[in-house]
Amino acid sequence: MKCFYYFKDKSRSNKQISAPELNSLHVFTKSSYSSSALYRGISELYEEKARNLRAFSFTELKRATNDFGMLLKIGEGGFGSVYKGSIKPIEGNGDTLLVAIKKLNKDALQGHKQWLAEVQFLGVVEHPNLVKLIGYCASDDERGIQRLLVYEYMPNKSLESHLFDKAYDPLPWKTRLEIALGAAQGLAYLHEELEVQVIYRDFKSSNVLLDANLKPKLSDFGLAREGPAAGDTHVSTAVMGTYGYAAPDYVETGHLTAKSDVWSYGVVLYEILTGRHSFERNRPKMEQKLLEWIKQYPADIKRFGSIIDSRLEGQYSISGARKVAKLADSCLSKSAKDRPTMREVVERLKHIIQDYDEENTAEKNVEVLENGLVESEQKVNQSDSSVLWKKRMEHLEKLGENVESASRRRFMILQRINNVPL
Repeated sequence: MKCFYYFKDKSRSNKQISAPELNSLHVFTKSSYSSSALYRGISELYEEKARNLRAFSFTELKRATNDFGMLLKIGEGGFGSVYKGSIKPIEGNGDTLLVAIKKLNKDALQGHKQWLAEVQFLGVVEHPNLVKLIGYCASDDERGIQRLLVYEYMPNKSLESHLFDKAYDPLPWKTRLEIALGAAQGLAYLHEELEVQVIYRDFKSSNVLLDANLKPKLSDFGLAREGPAAGDTHVSTAVMGTYGYAAPDYVETGHLTAKSDVWSYGVVLYEILTGRHSFERNRPKMEQKLLEWIKQYPADIKRFGSIIDSRLEGQYSISGARKVAKLADSCLSKSAKDRPTMREVVERLKHIIQDYDEENTAEKNVEVLENGLVESEQKVNQSDSSVLWKKRMEHLEKLGENVESASRRRFMILQRINNVPL
């Protein structure tokens, strides 16, 4: 997927960095967003919570990944490569812990600034639908700059993999709704439940990771930014993100708000519905851009069902799909102020899931009733069969008696004939 970035960090230091000390490495400052003495930005919150992160040596992570062996490589992006690894508990005792280790390419476009943003933001946030950062490595020596991040391991890869990679079984309808809800809850937490608002800025299906139970967690906070301070309507910033997911108002003006994330969320909702990427060059020209293609099939028309992912094979709720499409349309409103908040998105999705569950329950009740009627009919039929069988046996018994009586009479007649004198 094509990305557009306007930052490349070329700075290098020859000294060893044992931890990302904020007095020398911080990116975000309180003065950048507010003059209030009560305001605490990501920097201040990080200083309070950073002790929860573990500082790894490069040698330790090299050993954990078998020297970053290709067999343990599980992903690659603008930042660099991601490896599966195993680390020892901090106390040194107990079972090893599976982790994902992201290693910065030395010529990566995102660079040190994005690495540091991930450390800061993921060092502060804590939510079931956000990936957990376990620790980091920052080492500058004769081998060059080394920047690594250590996350909890997510065995089911990403939502993107399950939607578009045919090697995976298609996600069931209910699972898609639950993943959409979990991702929305993660964004709602960032927007409304922290001391400082966080704008994710790079919401897309490849950044929604799935754990062993297919529970979604947002990852990759390299482009995240603090939201506008009280009294401000937006944050002015260079346009960064992924083609096909960035809100047009943000791309055109550089004005970043939480509603920029809402737009990106609407795109992913349509990916979940259709099983199509936001942009697919190998399709006919009129179908390459997902948002242009789906405009031909509004939720209220009969043909709407033709855009639903064919891999679902009809196993979904058409009424629920229409509601999801309408929710996605509201997220994709041209005017940012007309888009719902992520909290409102969460509530609407909960209702959609509840309606689906009730619909399923009603269908099951009808099925049970129908099965009961069939069983009753079968019992009646069985009963009728028993009556017929009984009557048949009685008839045969009577026939037998008649035959026996006739045979006896014939025997007696023959005896009389034999006893008549000649």
